Amino acid sequence: MNSKKFLLFLSFLTGCIFHAQTLHLYGGSNQDQYLGCLNCDTFDKDSIWNSFGDFGNILSSKSIWNASGNYGNAYSTYSPWSAYASYPPAIVDQDGNFYGYLTLNPYASEKSKLELAQVLCTYHDSIRKDISGWYGKLFR
Repeated sequence: MNSKKFLLFLSFLTGCIFHAQTLHLYGGSNQDQYLGCLNCDTFDKDSIWNSFGDFGNILSSKSIWNASGNYGNAYSTYSPWSAYASYPPAIVDQDGNFYGYLTLNPYASEKSKLELAQVLCTYHDSIRKDISGWYGKLFR
């Protein structure tokens, strides 16, 4: 499947599935650091897709998009983008149900199987460069 067809298919899936429950990221060694809302609108202050908020800003210490921060660095033990992360962010819904870890670590025992998590892991470098553009591709 070519990348355009894949993104259209994924857009359909995320629009149907991921708006049903609100998904949040929690990081740190005890998953007690809130890292934002995974599928909230770009205007939501807690959204990882809001470039002006704490969790979507590429310069914020709480953002998975900050390549120099603990939660976005390719070598950090707390980053989803580290293939060796010991403490990647957990994905949970508003009721506290666990959906696995957002991680590139192929050895993580509870790596998330969510389509959205897999897309984020595959395209995180591209997403970081165009957060709002990718939001449009995935959720509209």
